[in-house]
Amino acid sequence: MWVVCGCPLFLCVKLSADKVWQQKTDRTRNEYFYLRRCTTISELMINEQIRDREVRVIGQDGEQLGIMSAKEAQKLAQDAELDLVKIAPTAKPPVCKIIDYGKFRYEQARKEKEARKKQKTVDVKEVRLSPNIDTNDLNTKVNNAKKFIQKGNKVKVTLRFRGREMAHVQQSKHILDDFAEHLKDVAVVEKAAKMEGRSMSMVLTEKR
Repeated sequence: MWVVCGCPLFLCVKLSADKVWQQKTDRTRNEYFYLRRCTTISELMINEQIRDREVRVIGQDGEQLGIMSAKEAQKLAQDAELDLVKIAPTAKPPVCKIIDYGKFRYEQARKEKEARKKQKTVDVKEVRLSPNIDTNDLNTKVNNAKKFIQKGNKVKVTLRFRGREMAHVQQSKHILDDFAEHLKDVAVVEKAAKMEGRSMSMVLTEKR
């Protein structure tokens, strides 16, 4: 059964991309689990998809191989057991390079995966308050918010109104102001307090 592998270029046997490339040293190009002529889903055109009358060709080591027909360029790539990739389609003539495109895509995917791991994920945590919250509960909520912020998260502080409490919205705004004041050493107000339905919310973020 053929399935789409991690590389967006080739249709591969149901093996991980790691296993595909680990076996490259033990197998010839036509044997190691991918179809050379499958349809690309990349923006780059490769191999038989390149049908220009003439292309400028760059070798795998960056050497200039000159201008030739697309068929001649494909023959060079095939002889080297590599791929012909059109890297500058708008150039006159288009520029193609001979590379191992499957491996190139695999390496790019691996680098992107590593980059995502290094990116810091910022979550938005919510702390809910009521207009009649007492001092002890407020301090507990403040401490919870402080922990979230110190971990690099943002905090959405929501003041929820029920029934007749809606008549005293503006008088209750000071609760959010006091909340932000308690956290002024570690946080700043990213989004000022505003009404959202029956709630008033603000967003705090880590102080830089």
